[in-house]
Order: sequence, then structure tokens, then C-alpha cells
Amino acid sequence: MKKIIILLICFYGTFAHAQPYMIDQVVAIVGSKHIKQSDVEDMYREYRMQGYPMRGDMKCNLLEQLLTQKLLLNQAEVDSLVVEPSEVEMDLNRKLDIFIQQTGSQEAIEDWFKKSIYEIKDDLRKMLHDEKLAGKMQQNITENVRITPSEVRSFYNKIHRDSIPLIPGKVEVAQIVMHPPYSEDAISDVRQELLDLRRRIINGERFSVLAVMYSEDPSAARNGGDLGFQNRGDLDPEFVKAAWALKNPGDVSRIVESKFGYHIIQLIDKRGDQVNCRHILKTPKPNPEAITTVTGRLDTLVRLIRKDSLNWNLAALRYSQDEKTRFNGGLMINPNDYSTAFEMDQLEKTDFDVIKNMNVGEVSNPYESRDEKGRIVYKIIRLKERSDPHRANLRSDYSFLSDAALNDKMHKVIKEWVDEKIESSYIYIEESFKRCGLSNTNWLKQ
Repeated sequence: MKKIIILLICFYGTFAHAQPYMIDQVVAIVGSKHIKQSDVEDMYREYRMQGYPMRGDMKCNLLEQLLTQKLLLNQAEVDSLVVEPSEVEMDLNRKLDIFIQQTGSQEAIEDWFKKSIYEIKDDLRKMLHDEKLAGKMQQNITENVRITPSEVRSFYNKIHRDSIPLIPGKVEVAQIVMHPPYSEDAISDVRQELLDLRRRIINGERFSVLAVMYSEDPSAARNGGDLGFQNRGDLDPEFVKAAWALKNPGDVSRIVESKFGYHIIQLIDKRGDQVNCRHILKTPKPNPEAITTVTGRLDTLVRLIRKDSLNWNLAALRYSQDEKTRFNGGLMINPNDYSTAFEMDQLEKTDFDVIKNMNVGEVSNPYESRDEKGRIVYKIIRLKERSDPHRANLRSDYSFLSDAALNDKMHKVIKEWVDEKIESSYIYIEESFKRCGLSNTNWLKQ
């Protein structure tokens, strides 16, 4: 069940340095929560940076979103709702990844915000905590909302024909993955690279800079190798052992071998049973003989599957080395929504290049790719399903339309809840915003 999307709030202070001086003031109060002029301005700048269309009085719309958020936060505190720090840290890492993609590096973020990365994280951590807390309150309000088939049909029939959503083409893909073994020479080369990097760090070079340049963990490398706060159970046991052995922030580990490859680790901070550290990951490169062996095995599987001498699902279970997919027939999982359907532009380039010319049911030849940790793998894939772009309809897209109808119904429930809470809450809105045209005029009744 999808959650209805209510945009809450963006990073406090985003692009504030671009405006050298601004007299801040409280522009609204909801119960015990204040909204400042800078909150609205920062949110507006964030929207412009993200390329959102600026329709109507955007600042007025943003204030209304913030007013709703404050109502939710007040009630969340009354209901004693809590957000676990680990939940916030995961969102924090994702947000920082986005910032790095937009600016190019951790150092560029620090320069842009005129703050250290630690200050940026502290500000963002509070922001995300409030956002998740308001989201939990929203879930509580709508947890018993259900939708019936007749309501879905009624919702669909009320959509103007020109406004019926366009459903993009999607594919379902199964894979059989093999990891080529590494020679002792390849392992020795990687260890020497890490020893050289460790020596450079000990001699004063910044770990984060070298992580961006050399680490083969793409998600962490964009963030200067920073993994954010992680629980012990979320990390490889050998990685955990090395990370917890570090005593002081800035300490750098010896070379650590994990199931992902070889690392050096730098401690950032510890909090109880959580650790925040940077790492540089390097993986050995397979030699030509290993590649020939693996591709030969995959070639054999392809021939047997194409001749119907071997069932695809059985082959995936027996031979695939991808633990995430081998037990479900090799079906790849979309990390964006955890479904098995991918839009073509959501696929890795190597997969895209192979799938674009395949027919449903066809099995590919072996090809080189990368797994989620950047390791070289070889795979074969089977195109299970393909759908063309089309206007949504009840026969093919009932699940999509059911979610849309449910979201619409939940939005109405939230609107009713907000109107009720406005009646019993202290609301103050500064005069200039009172005249801006809030869509819900109930905010102005007090």
C-alpha cells in the first residue's frame, strides 16, 4: 500500500549562504511549533534547485505544507510516537548522496553550505527526524482506510480522458549470475593499492578525497566513503570487527577482507551499538582464464535452457551466485519500489544494452556486468515480460489505479483531520501570508 505523498520540509539552511543577510521572523505558529521566514525561503530555494515548476504563489503553497506538518508533529508528540535514530541515518545518507550528485563532492557541499560536513549532518538529522515523525503520524491517521473495487471504478470513471496517466513501458527480467574467481596475484595487487592509499592518508591526505577517487563502492564513494551510522547486524562480520577495534575518530584500520572485497576503514563516530565510518573498497580483477571458465559455464547453461533440457528456475537455484535472486527464479528486484518491474531507464547500462533488443522469453548470451558493490560479474538474463507505454486502464493497470484511488481517499481523510485539528489548535499566520491565497481557508478562521 503506497503512502500518500505530502511534501513536508527540505533541508534547513539549503543555499542560505547565497543570501548574505536576511532578517528572519516567525511567520506562523501552530500549537507549540514555529515556522520562520527562513524556513519558507530555504524550501523555496530547494524547490528551484530541484527544478520543480513554480506554479502560482509557490511560497504560499510551501507555507501551507509546513502548517500541515506542524499539526502532525504536535499530535505525534501527544501520541508519544518515536523515530529510531537508525531510520534517520538511512535517510541522511540518501540525502547526502543526492547533494553530492548535485555538487560533485563532499568538499563542494561544505563549500556550498559554508559549513563542515558534521554541521550539515547535524542540521539535516533534525530535519529528517521531524519529517519521519510527521510521516508516522500521517500513517496512524490513515491506517484503517481501505478501498473497494467499486470505489476504484468510480475513481477511474471520474478522470477526464486527457488526464488518464500514461503508464511507461516496463520489463521483468530474471538473471543467473556468476563471480569469476581471483588469482593470488590479483589479490596481491589490490592489497598493495590499499597499502599505498593507507600510507597517503597517514601522511596527511584526506580519506574522503581518496575514497571519491579510488573506492569501488559507488554509493559510498560519492559521499567520500561515508557509510553513515550502521548497526552491527547490518555490516559484514569482518568489517564490524575492524570498525569496532578503532578507538578514536580519524583512526584508520589495517586492510580488512570481507565478502565484498578488501577495505581500509576510518572511524568517524560511535553511538552505542552503532558506528559511523568511511571506507575505501577495492576488489581484485579476474584474469582471462577465470573469465573464460565462467563464461564457458554460462554458455553451457544457455544451450541447455534454449533446448528445454534445463528449467530456467532450477538453473538459477543451482548455479546463480546472487543470493538475492537465486531463490525466486532469478527475478531482479527494483530497488526503487521493491517490485519486479523496471522501466528501461532504471536498468544498469549493461543490462539495458542487452535487453533492448530481446524478445519475451528469450535468453541472452553471457556478458560482463557489475553488482551493487561494483564487483565484476558475468551473467545471462531472460526477458520474462515486456509492456508497451499506454494509458492506464482497469484491465491492465488495476493495481496502479487502486493505489491512486486509495491515495485520493487518504488525502481526503487527512484533509478532514487537518480541518478538525485547526478548530482546536492555536494558529497564528503573519498578515502578508494571510493574503497570499491559502487553498484551505480554515487556516484563516482564527
